[in-house]
Amino acid sequence: MTWEERWHPLREEWVIIAAHRQNRPWSGEILDAQLKAVPEYVEDCYLCPRNLRVSGKVNPDYERIFVFDNDHPSVAENAPESDVPILPIYKSKRANGIARVVCYSPKHNLTLTELEIGEIVELLKTWQSQYLDLGSREEIKHVLIFENKGEAVGVSNPHPHCQIYANNFVFKTIETEVEASQKHFAETGKILFQEIIEVERKDGRRIIAENDDAIAFLPYFARYAYEVFVAPKKTHPNISTLSEEELYDFAAVLKRVLIKFDNLWKVEFPYVMALHQSPTDGGDYAAFHFHIEFHPPLRKPNLLKYLAGPEIGGGNFLSDTSPEEKAAELKAQSEIHYKNK
Repeated sequence: MTWEERWHPLREEWVIIAAHRQNRPWSGEILDAQLKAVPEYVEDCYLCPRNLRVSGKVNPDYERIFVFDNDHPSVAENAPESDVPILPIYKSKRANGIARVVCYSPKHNLTLTELEIGEIVELLKTWQSQYLDLGSREEIKHVLIFENKGEAVGVSNPHPHCQIYANNFVFKTIETEVEASQKHFAETGKILFQEIIEVERKDGRRIIAENDDAIAFLPYFARYAYEVFVAPKKTHPNISTLSEEELYDFAAVLKRVLIKFDNLWKVEFPYVMALHQSPTDGGDYAAFHFHIEFHPPLRKPNLLKYLAGPEIGGGNFLSDTSPEEKAAELKAQSEIHYKNK
């Protein structure tokens, strides 16, 4: 039986580890994760080449990566001014920015996992250029790049793609990580994330993949069962400054992690993937370490990790699993995708 609290140094909060709850009786909802045949091209998919989007624009006959402004943006450059608050303690301000979609491939039936390493490198370079382009604009303070994959996280279109939100504000998680990293550096003279990597490498149990320039691990303080961080070993505040060699090694480790995810239960593994990068507001973020975080919603085959009383009501994340056990499961998976065996 495991019951303990573990400190999450990036979020500066405690995570409750209650791994003995993983096998408790369950009579709730079970997801249907059966594999379904998906064609390479779908006529009514608004992300496939040559198809009409809801905006009335037609996609080009693209053959590689395709980037366009989102037709249903969560933020826009022409956002209206906020209403005057009713009471002094209520505040509001204009939220504006640019929202884009990045299609990984013209093939509707591929996933990020199934791209070749060279194609993943090309995607990483696209992320670099998008971060630099959007982040260079005076009104943009932060560029969030993320992918929601799978019906379990509410994805309506399975075509392989991610989204970019470039806003006039910094998302709270990044703001918290920046403050924690800067405070740690001011107090110790050390990079917080480098110390996390050092501890994980010394322990070794939670390392999922590693090469010369990149590393992937399921952190000691993981909140989700199969939460994995992928990071360059050298500190970069954002993705834009990774060298060609670092990009290749990063892509190789990223692909190994994705294959292990899929091989775990022989399904296209769902997740929320987010690039944690420094804000673009001109501040000093030398202490911030770029990394990707995967937050898969499943804790068992077809069984979601629900956010309930402890998380929503109490404000502390409760993990039903042991990070060491989940890391061991992922490490044991083959690095050859199950579809290719």
